[in-house]
Amino acid sequence: MQNAVERELEVELVLSPERSVPVPARLSYFTDDPYAVHITFHVGSESPVHWTFARELLVEGAFRPCGHGDVRIWPARAGDQGVICVALTSPDGDALLEVPSAAVAAWVERTLRVVPPGTETTMLGLEGALARLLTPLPADDPWLSDPWPGEEPQDGEA
Repeated sequence: MQNAVERELEVELVLSPERSVPVPARLSYFTDDPYAVHITFHVGSESPVHWTFARELLVEGAFRPCGHGDVRIWPARAGDQGVICVALTSPDGDALLEVPSAAVAAWVERTLRVVPPGTETTMLGLEGALARLLTPLPADDPWLSDPWPGEEPQDGEA
């Protein structure tokens, strides 16, 4: 059974040190993908922009700079408000976003209550999938038994 933790919020797309524009976004966490967080930006086009990255990156980035490559996250202040900066890099361009830290912290806390850190693998169902994969099927029977029953090795044969 999949559970979802979602939150609609408004993030600031930083265009320059003096200018930013609000962008509606949705944070999503799904228990059947327990290591990842998803963020969808509604940028006024027909198709929203989707990003997926490690939940641990967002958890750590709320306290200290982390990440490298396509996703980097760090805490900061915008005026008198605490924000979490998210820098995204893709072949289509770069974006710097400021997300209200209180909203993100509350949402992350909800995901951590649903799937506590260290228990993510239990949500993946790997044990059941591995058991199904390794369980012999009736068609496997000829391969599981001796293909030449009753034949004894002759002298000089091993």
